Amino acid sequence: MNVAVCLLPGTELSFANEVRRIRLWPWTRGTIKHKTAIFREINQNIARAHHDTLEFPDGQIVLLTLLEDGQQAIVLQLPATPQRAKAAQSDNAKV
Repeated sequence: MNVAVCLLPGTELSFANEVRRIRLWPWTRGTIKHKTAIFREINQNIARAHHDTLEFPDGQIVLLTLLEDGQQAIVLQLPATPQRAKAAQSDNAKV
């Protein structure tokens, strides 16, 4: 069963195994030697382009459309946003 989810840019993910990507060429590696990544959006100014990517600890950025299906990941941490920080401060001030 495949499930799609929406992620905020900056969300940190942990994969169950090393991340597998589609091999575009016979000489490219099919496995990325990392289990953690940060969700990013790129090329926002280009309407007809894929935007969703993962950034790995070594700086490698891979489009989600180039990952193999069936991989499992959990969210380690959601990004901090100024709006959430302000809301939390307001809630604490009211207590």
